[in-house]
Amino acid sequence: MRPLANWTIEARRPLIGVFTDIDDTLTTHGAITPDALQALADLKAAGLHVIPITGRPIGWCEPFARGGALAGVAPWPVDAIVAENGAVAFAWESPGRLSKIYQQTDTVRSSNFARMQQVASEVLRRVPGTALSQDSPGRETDIAIDHSEFTHLSAEKIARVVQLMQSAGMTATVSSIHINGWFGDHNKLEGARWLVQTLLKRRLDDEIDRWAYVGDSSNDQVMFQHFKNSVGVANIRRFEAELSHPPSFICPSERGAGFAEVAQAILQARRP
Repeated sequence: MRPLANWTIEARRPLIGVFTDIDDTLTTHGAITPDALQALADLKAAGLHVIPITGRPIGWCEPFARGGALAGVAPWPVDAIVAENGAVAFAWESPGRLSKIYQQTDTVRSSNFARMQQVASEVLRRVPGTALSQDSPGRETDIAIDHSEFTHLSAEKIARVVQLMQSAGMTATVSSIHINGWFGDHNKLEGARWLVQTLLKRRLDDEIDRWAYVGDSSNDQVMFQHFKNSVGVANIRRFEAELSHPPSFICPSERGAGFAEVAQAILQARRP
């Protein structure tokens, strides 16, 4: 991981969009800080696409997409919010018209949901001290076990949960706060491809070098691997030993302050 200062103007100037994780990338201690929120607004005002992609549930994302008490005052200044590691999104079809869209059919989601609850029960029974994430009621296409948000699990227990999910045929990833598991081939990268195709009617792979990705944990590796303009906020150091695919660059600052540094670097490159 090279310092953010090594990210060349030549690489930054052509950028047309930014994908970003939310927890511990945009947010700091569970809340978006004014500098990170302003960074989102500044990127949008400069004409860039801005799309958060998170492992959080779609229900948790709704206040940020629509606006309201939990989100502050107004909707976040973004094109869309992709939730549950790429399975579902809120997207603006037109000004004032927000839609919830899915990668999987209703039938597949219903079948998978029942199977996921069985796996969740098995995890809670076989790994002492585990608990579902507190945002679980808002989840539609995955399950999440808390490991650092309100419940703290050892590395051994985290690995055991991942193993149980995978043995049941699920995809499993570890974020900075949760262990997420789901049935299906989607992930953050496939979610990004799907959203660009659905929302912008373009192929992400044709323009991927003109997009940046910002993240903070091991479940961002698929994005770090495919985006040459990938940046980790400084708190990614927590996962450094586990990263087979680290980001290209790392910020001086952690969490929301780090995201604001990325936005500033992008915007500086666009100035005459």
